[in-house]
Amino acid sequence: MLSPCRLKPYAAAMSPKNARYAFPAMLIGSAALAFGPWLVRLADTGPIATGFWRLALATLPLLLLARLFAASPAAGMQIGGRRGLVLGALAGLFFALDLAVWHLGIMRTTLANATLLANAATFLLPLYGFVVLRQRPSPPALLALACAAGGMALLVGRSAELSPRHLAGDLLCLVAALFYTAYLLVVDRLRGQVAALPLLVMASGFGAAALLPMALAAPSNFWPENWTPLLILALGSQVFGQGLIVYAVGHLRPIVVGLALLIQPAISAALGALRFGEIPGTPEIAGAVLVAAALLLVRWQRPVSPETA
Repeated sequence: MLSPCRLKPYAAAMSPKNARYAFPAMLIGSAALAFGPWLVRLADTGPIATGFWRLALATLPLLLLARLFAASPAAGMQIGGRRGLVLGALAGLFFALDLAVWHLGIMRTTLANATLLANAATFLLPLYGFVVLRQRPSPPALLALACAAGGMALLVGRSAELSPRHLAGDLLCLVAALFYTAYLLVVDRLRGQVAALPLLVMASGFGAAALLPMALAAPSNFWPENWTPLLILALGSQVFGQGLIVYAVGHLRPIVVGLALLIQPAISAALGALRFGEIPGTPEIAGAVLVAAALLLVRWQRPVSPETA
């Protein structure tokens, strides 16, 4: 899943001449993120340890990028004072819990379901606005929530029919989406105070610190023998994929971003079918189409922040 953040400060550091590269960057970045669940399965560390290494190995490169693309050296790591630091730590904690639970779910369900259900945060945020903030929902927003509910019901219901293991994995991915929604709400408090890359640095650094004791306490392997999947996950998903999308979102309309992000579940489904024999049936395809429709409807209504781990 991607970390959302205020995008304009980072995009402003880019030359307008490079806007023509935004759409290819969006496609490449989204495709890079789609390989994340597969790399989690390839890693020889435990699921929680994999999340730790993903964030820990990405923190230094992100810090270097934050300084490289800052408007000035002093602005390279502006964190919004003590309040920004506290909120950054809280965001890192929720992001860590999201990754820990999501990685456990990835090991127990299909790659397609893991990617789609983890994006439930996209629907939970509007639901939070309707229920808690008493915001009046628009007809497209209501339609998006209806599509999301129907799609997730089909995906989870089909998993319950196939095996208890798949059902447990789907439910873990939905719990991960709850943690990710909490992360988004904290990040929303930081908008306008902290630029994109410094926010990613804080989320990665504090998230790695939160995951470390969980990873060490888990019964699975912590130290990898093969670093390749972890390095690709950290640099490919956390740095390269997110970096390209952060750049691209500053130049593209929300609907274009929404369409490009749907590459992720499509690639994940293809990888699951080719590598693990996870062939989707009619209910899974129908559920995926409904979830995809909900994603597009939600993103049509509001600016899109990059997301899903």
